[in-house]
Amino acid sequence: MGDINITNNFNAPIGQHIDHVDTIDFHMDGEGNFQFGMVEQVKGLTSNPSPVREGSDQTEESFHFIHPSMDEEQEKRIHNEVKQLVKRQGIQMICQHLAHMQNEGKLLLPPNPSVVYNELGRMGMPQNEGYNENTFRKYYSNR
Repeated sequence: MGDINITNNFNAPIGQHIDHVDTIDFHMDGEGNFQFGMVEQVKGLTSNPSPVREGSDQTEESFHFIHPSMDEEQEKRIHNEVKQLVKRQGIQMICQHLAHMQNEGKLLLPPNPSVVYNELGRMGMPQNEGYNENTFRKYYSNR
């Protein structure tokens, strides 16, 4: 019997855990039953998936536009600040606060609003009618 290869993915914005099984080696015994390799290991990996949470061994990918001069502790605080911002505020306030954070030297925002809009969506900003990209472009400023 061979190996079982499983790729674990977590889609943070929607809280979705996905296990992708790349390969499974199995054979059929003389009684017509399938025999799978390392079944207990697979059950242990997939029976109780846990999402990425703060304080766990797994870490969430940081907000992409944190100023490179920030240390790890500052980066974590800024990431959490942006995450809370996009969950609690409308686009106008989000854009104002991002500009304020850039003025404080916490962020290094790119000129392209589409890139920032997509990143804020990854961070949890709603992307429904009230949070569309055109509205975001209206209020976004990287200065």
